[in-house]
Amino acid sequence: MKQDRHAVLIADVVGSRTRRDLRAVLGQRLQMASRAHLRGKYIRLPYAITAGDEFQTIVRSCARLPELIFDLRERMWPLRLRMGIGIGRVPGRLRGPVNRLGGEAFQFARAALEGVKRGAGNKVKVLTGFKTKDAVFDSTANLIYALQDTLLLKITEKQWETIAEFRRKRRLQATAKAMRLDMSTVSRNLKRGYFWQVEQTMKGMKILMEERWG
Repeated sequence: MKQDRHAVLIADVVGSRTRRDLRAVLGQRLQMASRAHLRGKYIRLPYAITAGDEFQTIVRSCARLPELIFDLRERMWPLRLRMGIGIGRVPGRLRGPVNRLGGEAFQFARAALEGVKRGAGNKVKVLTGFKTKDAVFDSTANLIYALQDTLLLKITEKQWETIAEFRRKRRLQATAKAMRLDMSTVSRNLKRGYFWQVEQTMKGMKILMEERWG
């Protein structure tokens, strides 16, 4: 990432008003996600809940953002997330809690999330938005994620479970054994869950992020 730029992720839960236990579930899952993502060097600071159903963090590496976004969606399922990502300046030292920080990147992330909530002029439903000072990058990234989100919205609970297990095992045989399914069922769940298409969009976004933001 450029030395003076940081990526901020702000997310909220779709349909949060329908879940009475949201705060407890969200807090528990975010604690687990924070530990995993700090250990994996995806984020700089633990996730902080900033409102009833909203949380945020600062990302460690732009190149790993696509993987982070998907991993967070998988970990938080069945909670469905809207995400806004902003890339820009964050003044001062990056010290927790993250909800006490501010600056351009936070403003961009907030604007991106609000754009997702409004639909931002899209004719299709999206879950992810990017905003930076680079209009060409924003247009490309938002197009890629509009396509990816269209696929994500079709994934069923069983397909998410298979995807999660396969991402841990990375082998059909091991995944089938862990889930007590046959390999053909695992393969079918991955295919019908659009996993291979999603992986390709993640690889493409990683290249784009590395080229633009380092």
